Amino acid sequence: MKRNLSFFFISIFTLFLLAACGSDNKNEETSAGEKQETNTSYTVNHAMGKTTLEKEPKKIVVLTNEATEALLALGVKPVGAVQSWLGSPWYDHISEDMEGVEVVGVEHEVNLEKIAALKPDLIIGNKIRQEAVYDKLNAIAPTIFSETLRGDWKENFALYAEALNQKEKGDQILADFDNNVENLKGKLGDKTNQEISVVRFMADKVRIYYTDSFSGVIFDQLGFKHAEHQAELFTEDNQLGKLAIDVGKEVIPKMDGDILFYFTYAVPGDKIAIDTAKEWTNDPLWKNLNVVKNGKSYEVDDATWNTSGGVLSANIVLEDLEKILLQ
Repeated sequence: MKRNLSFFFISIFTLFLLAACGSDNKNEETSAGEKQETNTSYTVNHAMGKTTLEKEPKKIVVLTNEATEALLALGVKPVGAVQSWLGSPWYDHISEDMEGVEVVGVEHEVNLEKIAALKPDLIIGNKIRQEAVYDKLNAIAPTIFSETLRGDWKENFALYAEALNQKEKGDQILADFDNNVENLKGKLGDKTNQEISVVRFMADKVRIYYTDSFSGVIFDQLGFKHAEHQAELFTEDNQLGKLAIDVGKEVIPKMDGDILFYFTYAVPGDKIAIDTAKEWTNDPLWKNLNVVKNGKSYEVDDATWNTSGGVLSANIVLEDLEKILLQ
Protein backbone atom coordinates (compact mmCIF):
# COMPACT_ATOMS: atom_id res chain seq x y z
CA MET A 1 0.00 0.00 0.00
CA LYS A 2 2.85 2.41 0.94
CA ARG A 3 4.60 1.54 -2.33
CA ASN A 4 1.43 2.39 -4.29
CA LEU A 5 1.07 5.74 -2.49
CA SER A 6 4.71 6.59 -3.11
CA PHE A 7 4.32 5.81 -6.82
CA PHE A 8 1.18 7.96 -6.93
CA PHE A 9 2.89 11.03 -5.38
CA ILE A 10 5.96 10.62 -7.61
CA SER A 11 3.70 10.53 -10.68
CA ILE A 12 1.85 13.66 -9.63
CA PHE A 13 5.12 15.48 -8.92
CA THR A 14 6.45 14.52 -12.34
CA LEU A 15 3.33 15.83 -14.06
CA PHE A 16 3.71 19.19 -12.27
CA LEU A 17 7.35 19.44 -13.38
CA LEU A 18 6.43 18.72 -17.01
CA ALA A 19 3.63 21.27 -16.93
CA ALA A 20 5.93 23.90 -15.43
CA CYS A 21 8.59 23.26 -18.07
CA GLY A 22 6.02 23.47 -20.83
CA SER A 23 4.73 26.74 -19.45
CA ASP A 24 8.25 28.18 -19.25
CA ASN A 25 9.01 27.12 -22.81
CA LYS A 26 5.76 28.67 -24.04
CA ASN A 27 6.55 31.91 -22.24
CA GLU A 28 10.04 31.91 -23.76
CA GLU A 29 8.59 31.38 -27.25
CA THR A 30 6.05 34.17 -26.74
CA SER A 31 8.72 36.54 -25.50
CA ALA A 32 10.94 35.69 -28.44
CA GLY A 33 8.05 36.22 -30.83
CA GLU A 34 7.21 39.57 -29.30
CA LYS A 35 10.85 40.58 -29.42
CA GLN A 36 11.09 39.63 -33.06
CA GLU A 37 7.96 41.60 -33.92
CA THR A 38 8.95 44.78 -32.09
CA ASN A 39 12.61 44.76 -33.11
CA THR A 40 12.19 44.10 -36.83
CA SER A 41 14.30 46.72 -38.58
CA TYR A 42 14.51 47.56 -42.28
CA THR A 43 16.28 50.14 -44.42
CA VAL A 44 14.67 52.22 -47.16
CA ASN A 45 16.58 53.96 -49.95
CA HIS A 46 14.96 57.24 -50.95
CA ALA A 47 15.59 60.67 -52.46
CA MET A 48 17.56 61.93 -49.45
CA GLY A 49 19.63 58.82 -48.77
CA LYS A 50 18.94 55.79 -46.56
CA THR A 51 16.67 55.56 -43.55
CA THR A 52 16.56 52.63 -41.14
CA LEU A 53 13.36 52.00 -39.22
CA GLU A 54 13.61 49.84 -36.11
CA LYS A 55 9.98 48.70 -36.34
CA GLU A 56 6.92 49.15 -38.50
CA PRO A 57 5.61 52.69 -37.97
CA LYS A 58 2.17 53.14 -36.47
CA LYS A 59 1.90 56.95 -36.35
CA ILE A 60 2.63 58.43 -39.76
CA VAL A 61 2.54 61.99 -41.08
CA VAL A 62 2.28 62.46 -44.86
CA LEU A 63 3.24 65.65 -46.66
CA THR A 64 1.93 65.09 -50.21
CA ASN A 65 -1.53 64.42 -51.53
CA GLU A 66 -0.41 61.33 -53.45
CA ALA A 67 1.20 59.85 -50.32
CA THR A 68 -2.07 60.32 -48.45
CA GLU A 69 -3.82 58.23 -51.09
CA ALA A 70 -1.05 55.63 -50.89
CA LEU A 71 -1.52 55.18 -47.15
CA LEU A 72 -5.28 54.90 -47.45
CA ALA A 73 -4.93 52.32 -50.23
CA LEU A 74 -2.64 50.32 -47.94
CA GLY A 75 -5.25 50.45 -45.18
CA VAL A 76 -3.38 52.98 -43.01
CA LYS A 77 -4.88 56.21 -41.69
CA PRO A 78 -2.20 58.87 -41.08
CA VAL A 79 -2.20 60.82 -37.84
CA GLY A 80 -1.43 63.98 -39.80
CA ALA A 81 -1.48 65.06 -43.45
CA VAL A 82 -1.17 68.15 -45.61
CA GLN A 83 -4.48 69.61 -46.68
CA SER A 84 -5.84 68.53 -50.05
CA TRP A 85 -5.33 71.07 -52.81
CA LEU A 86 -9.10 71.05 -53.30
CA GLY A 87 -11.47 70.36 -50.43
CA SER A 88 -12.19 71.51 -46.88
CA PRO A 89 -9.84 70.07 -45.85
CA TRP A 90 -9.89 66.82 -47.85
CA TYR A 91 -10.85 65.75 -51.36
CA ASP A 92 -14.40 64.45 -51.55
CA HIS A 93 -13.27 60.96 -52.55
CA ILE A 94 -11.18 60.50 -49.36
CA SER A 95 -12.98 62.72 -46.84
CA GLU A 96 -14.72 59.88 -44.98
CA ASP A 97 -11.49 57.91 -44.60
CA MET A 98 -9.65 61.00 -43.30
CA GLU A 99 -11.98 61.78 -40.41
CA GLY A 100 -9.96 62.75 -37.34
CA VAL A 101 -6.68 63.29 -39.21
CA GLU A 102 -4.80 66.44 -38.18
CA VAL A 103 -4.03 69.02 -40.89
CA VAL A 104 -0.31 69.90 -40.86
CA GLY A 105 -0.20 72.67 -43.46
CA VAL A 106 -0.06 72.38 -47.24
CA GLU A 107 2.52 70.69 -49.46
CA HIS A 108 4.65 73.78 -50.00
CA GLU A 109 4.37 75.05 -46.40
CA VAL A 110 4.24 72.38 -43.70
CA ASN A 111 3.69 73.18 -40.04
CA LEU A 112 6.68 71.76 -38.13
CA GLU A 113 5.18 72.45 -34.70
CA LYS A 114 2.00 70.54 -35.48
CA ILE A 115 4.00 67.66 -36.93
CA ALA A 116 6.21 67.47 -33.83
CA ALA A 117 3.16 67.58 -31.53
CA LEU A 118 1.80 64.43 -33.18
CA LYS A 119 4.97 62.50 -32.20
CA PRO A 120 5.04 60.44 -35.42
CA ASP A 121 7.07 57.26 -35.95
CA LEU A 122 7.57 58.18 -39.63
CA ILE A 123 7.24 61.22 -41.89
CA ILE A 124 6.74 60.80 -45.64
CA GLY A 125 7.40 63.79 -47.88
CA ASN A 126 8.82 64.87 -51.22
CA LYS A 127 12.14 66.41 -52.26
CA ILE A 128 10.59 68.95 -54.63
CA ARG A 129 8.17 70.21 -52.00
CA GLN A 130 10.06 69.99 -48.69
CA GLU A 131 13.80 69.58 -49.29
CA ALA A 132 14.53 72.83 -47.43
CA VAL A 133 13.07 71.47 -44.17
CA TYR A 134 14.20 67.86 -44.48
CA ASP A 135 16.72 68.06 -41.64
CA LYS A 136 14.13 69.61 -39.32
CA LEU A 137 11.61 66.93 -40.22
CA ASN A 138 14.20 64.19 -39.78
CA ALA A 139 14.96 65.56 -36.30
CA ILE A 140 11.30 64.98 -35.39
CA ALA A 141 11.06 61.43 -36.76
CA PRO A 142 12.62 59.22 -39.45
CA THR A 143 11.76 60.96 -42.73
CA ILE A 144 11.52 59.40 -46.18
CA PHE A 145 11.22 61.50 -49.34
CA SER A 146 10.13 60.61 -52.87
CA GLU A 147 11.98 62.36 -55.71
CA THR A 148 9.39 63.90 -58.04
CA LEU A 149 5.71 64.80 -58.27
CA ARG A 150 4.87 64.47 -61.93
CA GLY A 151 3.63 61.31 -63.57
CA ASP A 152 5.77 58.97 -61.46
CA TRP A 153 3.01 58.00 -59.07
CA LYS A 154 3.73 54.27 -59.37
CA GLU A 155 7.38 54.65 -58.39
CA ASN A 156 6.39 56.85 -55.47
CA PHE A 157 3.66 54.45 -54.36
CA ALA A 158 6.14 51.56 -54.32
CA LEU A 159 8.47 53.65 -52.14
CA TYR A 160 5.69 54.50 -49.70
CA ALA A 161 4.66 50.84 -49.41
CA GLU A 162 8.28 49.93 -48.68
CA ALA A 163 8.48 52.69 -46.06
CA LEU A 164 5.51 51.11 -44.29
CA ASN A 165 7.12 47.65 -44.61
CA GLN A 166 4.16 46.61 -46.79
CA LYS A 167 5.96 45.89 -50.05
CA GLU A 168 3.99 42.73 -50.79
CA LYS A 169 0.64 44.46 -50.32
CA GLY A 170 1.86 47.44 -52.32
CA ASP A 171 2.92 45.19 -55.20
CA GLN A 172 -0.54 43.62 -55.20
CA ILE A 173 -2.26 47.01 -55.32
CA LEU A 174 -0.15 48.02 -58.31
CA ALA A 175 -0.84 44.67 -59.98
CA ASP A 176 -4.56 45.19 -59.44
CA PHE A 177 -4.34 48.61 -61.10
CA ASP A 178 -2.46 47.12 -64.06
CA ASN A 179 -5.17 44.48 -64.37
CA ASN A 180 -7.81 47.22 -64.37
CA VAL A 181 -5.90 48.93 -67.18
CA GLU A 182 -5.74 45.73 -69.23
CA ASN A 183 -9.44 45.07 -68.68
CA LEU A 184 -10.32 48.57 -69.86
CA LYS A 185 -8.00 48.26 -72.87
CA GLY A 186 -9.85 45.11 -73.85
CA LYS A 187 -13.20 46.87 -73.61
CA LEU A 188 -12.01 49.93 -75.55
CA GLY A 189 -10.52 47.95 -78.42
CA ASP A 190 -9.58 50.19 -81.34
CA LYS A 191 -10.90 53.29 -79.52
CA THR A 192 -7.38 53.66 -78.13
CA ASN A 193 -6.20 54.51 -81.65
CA GLN A 194 -7.72 57.97 -81.18
CA GLU A 195 -5.52 60.97 -80.33
CA ILE A 196 -6.31 62.71 -77.07
CA SER A 197 -5.87 66.26 -75.82
CA VAL A 198 -5.87 67.38 -72.16
CA VAL A 199 -6.46 71.00 -71.05
CA ARG A 200 -6.46 72.61 -67.62
CA PHE A 201 -7.99 75.96 -66.66
CA MET A 202 -6.71 77.95 -63.65
CA ALA A 203 -7.19 81.43 -62.25
CA ASP A 204 -4.05 82.87 -63.82
CA LYS A 205 -3.18 80.50 -66.67
CA VAL A 206 -4.34 77.81 -69.06
CA ARG A 207 -2.28 74.72 -69.85
CA ILE A 208 -2.13 71.86 -72.28
CA TYR A 209 -1.08 68.77 -70.34
CA TYR A 210 1.16 66.20 -71.96
CA THR A 211 2.86 62.83 -71.52
CA ASP A 212 4.60 63.33 -68.14
CA SER A 213 1.43 64.41 -66.35
CA PHE A 214 -0.61 62.18 -64.04
CA SER A 215 -3.30 61.60 -66.67
CA GLY A 216 -0.66 61.40 -69.41
CA VAL A 217 1.01 58.38 -67.82
CA ILE A 218 -2.36 56.64 -67.50
CA PHE A 219 -3.23 57.39 -71.14
CA ASP A 220 0.13 56.02 -72.21
CA GLN A 221 -0.46 52.76 -70.34
CA LEU A 222 -3.86 52.45 -71.99
CA GLY A 223 -2.25 52.91 -75.41
CA PHE A 224 -3.56 56.38 -76.28
CA LYS A 225 -1.36 58.95 -78.01
CA HIS A 226 -1.51 62.71 -77.48
CA ALA A 227 -2.47 64.81 -80.50
CA GLU A 228 0.50 64.65 -82.87
CA HIS A 229 0.45 68.37 -83.64
CA GLN A 230 1.05 69.16 -79.93
CA ALA A 231 4.55 67.65 -79.98
CA GLU A 232 6.03 70.82 -81.53
CA LEU A 233 4.94 72.80 -78.45
CA PHE A 234 7.11 70.78 -76.09
CA THR A 235 10.58 71.94 -77.01
CA GLU A 236 13.64 71.58 -74.79
CA ASP A 237 13.27 75.12 -73.45
CA ASN A 238 9.77 74.51 -72.10
CA GLN A 239 10.07 75.10 -68.36
CA LEU A 240 7.68 72.29 -67.46
CA GLY A 241 9.28 69.74 -69.76
CA LYS A 242 6.70 67.29 -71.06
CA LEU A 243 4.39 67.78 -68.11
CA ALA A 244 2.47 70.75 -69.51
CA ILE A 245 2.81 74.10 -71.25
CA ASP A 246 1.20 77.46 -70.52
CA VAL A 247 -0.67 78.81 -73.55
CA GLY A 248 -2.61 81.83 -74.76
CA LYS A 249 -5.84 81.80 -76.74
CA GLU A 250 -3.95 81.84 -80.02
CA VAL A 251 -2.90 78.24 -79.22
CA ILE A 252 -6.48 76.99 -78.84
CA PRO A 253 -6.37 75.34 -82.31
CA LYS A 254 -3.56 73.11 -80.97
CA MET A 255 -6.00 71.76 -78.39
CA ASP A 256 -7.82 69.81 -81.07
CA GLY A 257 -7.80 66.02 -81.12
CA ASP A 258 -10.11 63.05 -81.52
CA ILE A 259 -11.06 63.32 -77.84
CA LEU A 260 -10.53 66.27 -75.48
CA PHE A 261 -10.62 66.20 -71.68
CA TYR A 262 -10.54 69.41 -69.67
CA PHE A 263 -10.65 70.26 -65.99
CA THR A 264 -10.57 73.39 -63.83
CA TYR A 265 -8.45 74.01 -60.75
CA ALA A 266 -10.67 76.16 -58.56
CA VAL A 267 -10.25 76.19 -54.79
CA PRO A 268 -13.39 76.95 -52.75
CA GLY A 269 -14.43 80.53 -53.48
CA ASP A 270 -12.18 80.86 -56.54
CA LYS A 271 -14.55 82.44 -59.05
CA ILE A 272 -11.73 83.59 -61.33
CA ALA A 273 -10.72 80.08 -62.39
CA ILE A 274 -14.33 79.17 -63.14
CA ASP A 275 -14.77 82.36 -65.14
CA THR A 276 -11.56 81.56 -67.05
CA ALA A 277 -12.96 78.16 -68.03
CA LYS A 278 -16.25 79.72 -69.16
CA GLU A 279 -14.48 82.41 -71.15
CA TRP A 280 -12.23 79.98 -73.01
CA THR A 281 -14.86 77.34 -73.69
CA ASN A 282 -17.13 80.04 -75.12
CA ASP A 283 -14.42 81.47 -77.34
CA PRO A 284 -15.05 81.08 -81.11
CA LEU A 285 -11.68 79.32 -81.50
CA TRP A 286 -12.72 76.72 -78.92
CA LYS A 287 -16.14 76.23 -80.45
CA ASN A 288 -14.49 75.79 -83.85
CA LEU A 289 -12.39 72.85 -82.69
CA ASN A 290 -13.37 69.67 -84.53
CA VAL A 291 -13.39 67.74 -81.26
CA VAL A 292 -15.90 70.20 -79.80
CA LYS A 293 -18.10 70.25 -82.90
CA ASN A 294 -18.08 66.44 -82.87
CA GLY A 295 -19.26 66.35 -79.26
CA LYS A 296 -16.07 64.65 -78.07
CA SER A 297 -14.95 67.19 -75.44
CA TYR A 298 -15.52 66.15 -71.83
CA GLU A 299 -15.18 68.03 -68.56
CA VAL A 300 -13.69 65.90 -65.78
CA ASP A 301 -12.67 66.45 -62.15
CA ASP A 302 -9.38 68.27 -61.52
CA ALA A 303 -8.97 66.64 -58.10
CA THR A 304 -8.90 63.06 -59.36
CA TRP A 305 -7.49 63.72 -62.84
CA ASN A 306 -4.60 65.89 -61.73
CA THR A 307 -4.01 67.34 -58.28
CA SER A 308 -4.39 64.31 -56.00
CA GLY A 309 -2.07 62.20 -58.13
CA GLY A 310 -2.43 58.93 -56.23
CA VAL A 311 -3.45 55.33 -56.76
CA LEU A 312 -7.07 55.86 -55.66
CA SER A 313 -7.48 58.66 -58.20
CA ALA A 314 -5.78 56.60 -60.92
CA ASN A 315 -8.48 53.97 -60.56
CA ILE A 316 -11.17 56.66 -60.59
CA VAL A 317 -9.74 57.98 -63.89
CA LEU A 318 -10.12 54.49 -65.35
CA GLU A 319 -13.73 54.37 -64.16
CA ASP A 320 -14.41 57.79 -65.70
CA LEU A 321 -12.88 56.76 -69.02
CA GLU A 322 -15.01 53.64 -69.15
CA LYS A 323 -18.19 55.66 -68.53
CA ILE A 324 -17.25 58.35 -71.05
CA LEU A 325 -15.85 56.27 -73.88
CA LEU A 326 -18.18 53.30 -73.66
CA GLN A 327 -21.43 55.18 -73.12
